[in-house]
Amino acid sequence: MAFSKQQLQKFADLIRIELSDEQLQKMNIDSVIEWLDKLQKIDTTGVKPLLNPSEHELPMRTDTVTEPNMRDKILANTPDPAGVSRGYFAVPKVMDAD
Repeated sequence: MAFSKQQLQKFADLIRIELSDEQLQKMNIDSVIEWLDKLQKIDTTGVKPLLNPSEHELPMRTDTVTEPNMRDKILANTPDPAGVSRGYFAVPKVMDAD
């Protein structure tokens, strides 16, 4: 099944992409269509649909606190100690109030 230049240009217009004449000439969409036709001919009777490539679930770990009350240790890592006394990280302003 060969596509004409006009058909390819119409496809490009429908999917809202801009193609130059040089790009249209370089396109080898026929080989892609042939490959898809081969895929369509594969017999898949008896093959279960695959919804997830991984048939097993990831193990979940319990959410346990290992070292409680580490606020002071964590806040000691801040480069700007302005908010430490209030218990939070102080960060530079990133948005204007416009």
